[in-house]
Amino acid sequence: MKRSWIAQAALLAAAGLGLWFLVSNTAHNLETRKIASGFGFLWREAGFEIGETGAIAYGAADSYLRALGVGLWNTFRVAAIGVALATVLGTLVGLARLSPNWLLKQLASAYVEVIRNVPLLVQLFFWYAMIAENLPDPAEALQPLAGVYLSNRGIAFPTPWSTPELNGFNFTGGAALSPEFAALLVGLVMYTAAFIGEIVRAGVLSVGRGQVDAAYSMGLTRGRALRFVVLPQALRLIVPPLTSQYLNLAKNSSLAVAIGYPDLVSIANTSMNQTGQALEGVAIIMAVFLTISLSISAFMNWYNRRVALKGVRR
Repeated sequence: MKRSWIAQAALLAAAGLGLWFLVSNTAHNLETRKIASGFGFLWREAGFEIGETGAIAYGAADSYLRALGVGLWNTFRVAAIGVALATVLGTLVGLARLSPNWLLKQLASAYVEVIRNVPLLVQLFFWYAMIAENLPDPAEALQPLAGVYLSNRGIAFPTPWSTPELNGFNFTGGAALSPEFAALLVGLVMYTAAFIGEIVRAGVLSVGRGQVDAAYSMGLTRGRALRFVVLPQALRLIVPPLTSQYLNLAKNSSLAVAIGYPDLVSIANTSMNQTGQALEGVAIIMAVFLTISLSISAFMNWYNRRVALKGVRR
């Protein structure tokens, strides 16, 4: 027992010594090279505009801290919407792969195989080119649904109290997604949904055939058997790997910098280029994504325990 404690204490001391050496050496090098350090730059005027600020009012005269807040909001927005849409699409794809309809099953299989084997960055470039370069001008916008318009200015769609209308060179009213946001969202959702589809398929297949037959013998239709018997049991196996896909989607949103969407990484890069304080900028990015990942993990672990408890009570 003593040896175990001594070994752990020695390991902790070695880790602390290594951390101290790293921090002190970094501080010495920064001082030697006359490089500014610290987070005081966050309260200085940013001096650059941001094309998409969302719900946060921002101007070039605002601080770097507010600029990073805009980037954080943009990252959170695309991650939250992406998780919701990827869950829905992934579930549908997973169930389609189990469908008795041969054509639907093959289409879902082709989708999964193609999307999973093409790098996400390539897919983002593809969707951005499709939206920003191949869609028509607002005057000739495509209208796949009533009130929904697709143009090289993005996607305009109605809200409960307002409908988009063409006014000059763009749409007014309703809500709109910029080409950059739309490309990033579509790319993240379609890529993540392919993996979620396989997770859902595996979870459904893990439920014993006897459970399904028992549901049918009670007069339940295929849809009701799936909803009330199969999916509640499959959830306990689906949730843990599903958590990993949510984390991947949140972290993959950092690829937004490649297509010009002003997420946290993009704005932090601009701030680092202007201030020269790369260490602090990278630390902020790491802290934010660590917080997002831990928050997602905590929520999904709570939900996993909730699902497991329900399963035990039954």
